[in-house]
Amino acid sequence: MLGEGGVYGSWAITQDEIVEFATRYDPQPFHVDPEAARGSIYGGLIASGLQSTAIASRLIIDGWLTHLAAMGSPGLEAMALRNPVRPGDVLRARIEVIELRPSRSRPDLGIVRYILQLLNQRDELILDTVAVIFVRRREPAAS
Repeated sequence: MLGEGGVYGSWAITQDEIVEFATRYDPQPFHVDPEAARGSIYGGLIASGLQSTAIASRLIIDGWLTHLAAMGSPGLEAMALRNPVRPGDVLRARIEVIELRPSRSRPDLGIVRYILQLLNQRDELILDTVAVIFVRRREPAAS
């Protein structure tokens, strides 16, 4: 599993989806108002970074984590938003496992660190993060 990687999913994002999400969770003008967004530093409507993160999560859950005995996550170690997501972009997630180790406090769990990247149809990097998940171990270590 160490070094394992892959590209998962395909998510075509629409203007309506961007506006709906942002209206509820991140109502800044460049996320909810196409006219105001044209006058912003982005030159047009963009998705919230929260939405980009949620889409990346969904893509790896559907394509990768459902095949593991995933038991939740203590969080992200680092995250950077590299480029905005725009209406019409088609997104996919790429992962690479960079560390595997047993949990010190829970011998039935392992800890997996991985790089998660969200890319658009032009292979531009949208989101770059190091994430951690707990997985159930096949053979728990002896206590």
